[in-house]
Amino acid sequence: MNQKEFKEQLHLLGIDLSIQQENQLEKFYEFLIQKNCVMNLTRITKKEDVYLKHFYDSLSIVKAINMNEIKTLCDVGSGAGFPGIVLKIVFPHLEIVLLDALQKRVNYLNECIHFLKLDHIEAIHLRGEEYHQKQFDLVVARAVAPLDKLLPICIPLVKKHGVFLAMKANVDEELEGVRKMMKKKNIILTKEISFYLPTEESKRTLLSFIQK
Repeated sequence: MNQKEFKEQLHLLGIDLSIQQENQLEKFYEFLIQKNCVMNLTRITKKEDVYLKHFYDSLSIVKAINMNEIKTLCDVGSGAGFPGIVLKIVFPHLEIVLLDALQKRVNYLNECIHFLKLDHIEAIHLRGEEYHQKQFDLVVARAVAPLDKLLPICIPLVKKHGVFLAMKANVDEELEGVRKMMKKKNIILTKEISFYLPTEESKRTLLSFIQK
């Protein structure tokens, strides 16, 4: 996916980038590749693939969530900054906490935040289950762990009337495996949206959960 195709596909999602946002995403890509030379952040390094499999994939969240209605967001297991940093660039009103269990990645994330001159976003060296400072309108986890591990970690981070969104690939077996847990903890699956990434056949699924 080249940058022209990227903008066209975002337009179909209802997202139109400013010149500043385009430049920030480009700088983010360059920073990611530079740091990836000295630490293992991503196996996906070709520019067209990063724009498709990281940037577009992160922004596909809008298929399930109206981001203009979200103020606070927690990205659990943020890794290289997907989706958290991409969401901050495109939706600058968000107040974001990035959680990651590896100090090296947290250092990279905070360095990236400083490099991109982003505000109201910070990376914290904690696992999701260790974070108790506050709750959020939206908690996201992208390709982090199976649902049976994610739900007990992420649901407590969600405010009343908030949402936990799991960004996954194929999840049929995982969903079946957590039905009993969901019933016991009063967790409800409110949306299940499956789609394929543009220009290739990679399946993605967005799962939206709330707790009664």
